[in-house]
Amino acid sequence: MILEDIKKRARKYHKETVDIRRHLHQYPELSFQEKKTGKFIKKKLAELKIPHKHGIAENGVVGIIKGKDPGKKVLALRADIDALPITEINKVKYKSKNPGVMHACGHDVHTASLLGSAKILNEIRDQFTGTIKLIFQPAEERFPGGASIMIKEGVLKHPNTHHILGQHVHPPLAVGKIGMRAGNYMASADEMYMTVTGRGGHGALPHDCIDPVVITSQIIVALQQVISRRANPTTPTVITFGKINSTGGSTNIIPNEVKLEGTFRTMDEKWRAKAHKLMREVAHGIAKSMGGKCKLHIDKGYPVLFNHEELTKATRKHAVEFLGKRNVVDLPIRMTAEDFAYYSQKIPACFYRLGTGNKKRGITSPVHTNTFDIDESSLELSTGLMSWLAIRQLGNGKI
Repeated sequence: MILEDIKKRARKYHKETVDIRRHLHQYPELSFQEKKTGKFIKKKLAELKIPHKHGIAENGVVGIIKGKDPGKKVLALRADIDALPITEINKVKYKSKNPGVMHACGHDVHTASLLGSAKILNEIRDQFTGTIKLIFQPAEERFPGGASIMIKEGVLKHPNTHHILGQHVHPPLAVGKIGMRAGNYMASADEMYMTVTGRGGHGALPHDCIDPVVITSQIIVALQQVISRRANPTTPTVITFGKINSTGGSTNIIPNEVKLEGTFRTMDEKWRAKAHKLMREVAHGIAKSMGGKCKLHIDKGYPVLFNHEELTKATRKHAVEFLGKRNVVDLPIRMTAEDFAYYSQKIPACFYRLGTGNKKRGITSPVHTNTFDIDESSLELSTGLMSWLAIRQLGNGKI
């Protein structure tokens, strides 16, 4: 049966997939700078004789695998390819060779997995009906997100794509398992840039000044209250300011200006728009009432990631076929964000998590840390499972 055939091929190509992952891990590139990564992917697809196009959103690559009756249904599989500005401290042979840059979010795993799946699916293309689109996407980690650019450049067209699947490493989940959640799964993410202006002076003479530090403190507390008092309690919402700087302030100097940077996240697009308006009104009003001024700029970032109910239900069923029921778990919502959300706003999508942790081997570090790594046995599962999910979603495959 095709399920066992896919598992056999995933085992056969496991070492090759690991080698690809290690190469990518050693040569990470930041968002919008993935030139060598894109060329590497292009080379691998050419070796597999998979038709492809390079240069979408600058460094993105899209491959096409046609089965029987290719126009019947088109399914996309997506992997992101960029890395993070983190200095790796792991003592491994495949440690990053690019100073200050690291695949600390597993995008090397995603890319290697999709290349492995591409090899399997290309070899069995006479056994499925429809078309599989391979999306190797740049710049997931940086606003405005490579997904939004690829969509604008037509990645979901030519041919028109009906569904899309994506996977992401998940260190808290043990290797051998996957997790998913239907409906709203990951939050929207907006970047907030605020400038509060007052009138500086001597710290001992605040009555002669308009203190932007005090104004700022009032605004921060008030904006937190916008969330706690105005948001529906059933709608997860987070506002966090992670950076505050004053211009010219000191122990005895009241500055003229304070700058803040933060993030606003929620699970409801209507509330998101309303909250933006409320936050601007509150920040401006408080500053004005205290004699100062406030400018709040909000960069509207990634939208809510919505896992299509029916597609996710079907994906879960197919994952159980491949892994067994106990190895497919439910996940809670996450207030982190992913630009895969842009795809989910356009077509039915399912974004699931791949277990990569191994407590016995000490592989437990979270993503976005300088000690992040994976249990590489997960690469056999990731390639085999994605191949199986693709086959089944296209309406093919027997257990």
